[in-house]
Amino acid sequence: MNSYVGIDVAKAHVDLYDTVTERHIRFENNGSGIRKCVSLLISLTPQLIVLESTGGYELDLAVALTEASLPAAVVNPRQVRNFGRAVGRLAKTDQIDAILLAQYAATIKPPRRATRDRNGRQMKALVARRQQLVKMRTAEINRCEHIRDKVIAGSINAITRTIDRELKKIEQRLVILIEQLPELKRKMQALLSVPGIGPTTATMLLTEVPELGQLNRRQIAALIGVAPINRDSGTFRGKRMTGGGRQAVRTRLYMPTVVACHHNPVLQQFYERLLQNGKTKMTALVAAMRKLLTIINNMLAKGENWIPQLN
Repeated sequence: MNSYVGIDVAKAHVDLYDTVTERHIRFENNGSGIRKCVSLLISLTPQLIVLESTGGYELDLAVALTEASLPAAVVNPRQVRNFGRAVGRLAKTDQIDAILLAQYAATIKPPRRATRDRNGRQMKALVARRQQLVKMRTAEINRCEHIRDKVIAGSINAITRTIDRELKKIEQRLVILIEQLPELKRKMQALLSVPGIGPTTATMLLTEVPELGQLNRRQIAALIGVAPINRDSGTFRGKRMTGGGRQAVRTRLYMPTVVACHHNPVLQQFYERLLQNGKTKMTALVAAMRKLLTIINNMLAKGENWIPQLN
């Protein structure tokens, strides 16, 4: 009988439930507790372990599971909540959540995904921090447009200069990290060969979509949320919509796609053909984003750079 394990993660502890032994076990969420948890899981030889993404509290355990070659999947809490409603589990305690996660693992069998290593996690954190600083800089510049007081204007300029220095430090650190990792450096060079993709977008894709090159075109489109979803019922044929997936990636891929539709010959021809066929600009743009992701995914899978005549 296959064993499926659900682990509910909190700041101070983790609660484990195994479908075969039907036992609840609690461990401290620290180095010692995680080692004990991993040791038990190795003895259970589970088919799959599922834990939720909990804002970072799950990271140490997820890394330990990956290092122990245990089959683990970190899933979106919203998907588990929806599953709980579907099976009628509305109550919520740490033990109940662990049971629900084990049931989710046994029923849905989400794909296991390797957790990022230390360099990968640092890159993701640096990219997130860069995005925060860019937003802060934009906010300060917008404030400056309505300021007439010289003292306040000077304060805003000082803050802007400080942010610029911090941005430079982060970008330099990202370059160093990429240079130290041959596989990441190769992928970065491949992405930069695509017309319309610059260093910022390339780094974002490497950190936010590590699955690029490992999935097929339908899977990568669904992962990002640019795959059209049918809305049909009986004789009714609804409008195809896109959504779900990684909204933050779609948002940050919007402007690079706009640029590519004007300066990338392949995307430009594709985009203009859709407009000529009566598609709206937004529909054509989303389709172009999907095509761009498909091309990038195929390039990284094959270890190739951009070859216009083949795309």
